[in-house]
Amino acid sequence: MMQPHKFKTISDYHQFRGLPKPEHPLVSVVDFESITYLRDDEPNRIVQDFYVVALKKNVNCKMKYGQQEYDFDEGTMLFISPGQVFSLEASSQLTHTGWLLLVHPDFLWNTSLIKTIKRYEYFNYSVHEALFLSEKEEITITTIFQNIAQEYHSTIDKFSQQIIISQIETLLNYADRFYQRQFITRQKANSQILDRLEEILNAHFNNISLPDRQLPSVQFVAESLNLSPNYLNGVLKTLTGQSTQQHIHERLIEKAKEILSTTNLSVGEIAYELGFEYPQSFSKLFKLKTNQTPLEFRSTFN
Repeated sequence: MMQPHKFKTISDYHQFRGLPKPEHPLVSVVDFESITYLRDDEPNRIVQDFYVVALKKNVNCKMKYGQQEYDFDEGTMLFISPGQVFSLEASSQLTHTGWLLLVHPDFLWNTSLIKTIKRYEYFNYSVHEALFLSEKEEITITTIFQNIAQEYHSTIDKFSQQIIISQIETLLNYADRFYQRQFITRQKANSQILDRLEEILNAHFNNISLPDRQLPSVQFVAESLNLSPNYLNGVLKTLTGQSTQQHIHERLIEKAKEILSTTNLSVGEIAYELGFEYPQSFSKLFKLKTNQTPLEFRSTFN
């Protein structure tokens, strides 16, 4: 597989897309209507050394992240962190509207955002986990983009960076709020995620004859559900108040209790069957979750 085309700087991106030179080397705001086509030599894969926040609407374009494709046919927001690989496909001239914000990590140095940007987990969501905006939400986000653009196009002075940073933080906080709304309003789809999670964990813990057993990891569960770990965690916390890891541990303890109460297997044998490398790790987790050791729990059935 060919190496992805890498944009190291925002200036590189502007030049590649035929845009005017950015007015600041470390931050840029682009009106999508100024990008009217994809190049004939469009890279199969792209990676950038800067953050990307996009508000897109009415797009005849497909974006691919990993193995997932997404059609932009309504107002959506995407968040891409430095180093993520993605691709774009379009069969004709682009018709999209919206805004594109590019922020190099160096722009964040000596600001509050350098410490907090990592907590916005949606920068690690997959492309099919985009944020779908209501009409009212879209107006809010568009206004913030316009405020950033206005400051970006103004004469740069000692206040410029902090004013833009403040606007970006506001944008990210609203996106955080709107994602929480999305987790709630897409209850049917998210409930299906929960049902499928239970099926995956049941299938794993009920098939204890598998060779080379391992404990199911958050990454394994998320990939089985075709979701990113952070998005799955957000959905589960909204629906149940528990993280993915807590769900895994809960199902594991249920299975451990079943084996302890219905078989004569030793604690070490049970630990191995459940995927633990060391029996002590199993006993420690069991005690943490039940306030009993495995043998104390078993004694209640004798």
